[in-house]
Amino acid sequence: MIGSIGTMELVVILVIALMVFGPRKLPELGRSIGKSLGEFKRASNDLRHTLEDEIHVEEQARREPAKPAPAPPPTTATADPVNDPHQDAAGTV
Repeated sequence: MIGSIGTMELVVILVIALMVFGPRKLPELGRSIGKSLGEFKRASNDLRHTLEDEIHVEEQARREPAKPAPAPPPTTATADPVNDPHQDAAGTV
């Protein structure tokens, strides 16, 4: 945008601003415009970072495969001859 404005155009704009606002008001106006632009830039960067973080979280959620449900523990109703304390080595009760 500023690249298309030449030196002479910029001088004309500054002279007109000086005549309209006066020499005392012009520095204050420039300072307030600079602060406003800085706050706008900071807010837009914060918004951009927030959106990038949210997109990153969504992409990671899509990349991770759905974890299968854990298998239920085996029931104790079946007799385990190796670990059954009531059976001896021969398999008798």
